[in-house]
Amino acid sequence: MRSKYMYLFIFAMLAVIAIPLYAEEGTTTAASLAEAAKFIGMALAVAGSTIGAGYAVGQVGAAGAAAIIEKPEIMGRILIFLGLAEGIAIYGILIALIIWIA
Repeated sequence: MRSKYMYLFIFAMLAVIAIPLYAEEGTTTAASLAEAAKFIGMALAVAGSTIGAGYAVGQVGAAGAAAIIEKPEIMGRILIFLGLAEGIAIYGILIALIIWIA
């Protein structure tokens, strides 16, 4: 559990350090730093949502496989739950597109 927070902290620090690297070379104006921060925000939105969706699909898939073995007639419901879990990744992509447009 502790290593998960360590990786999250390292990822956040790398994102903060990367903002000036993505800015246009030779200029560190507020507009170029804001553009760089926008891309970092888009990456964080997509990365966070896909990691969450992957975890959710793994948990729902494992539980669903066990439930289908006991009661095969609930397979349709399990597929709906899997679709809801995958929808989390789509929300992250939509947020990234909204950040890009704004």
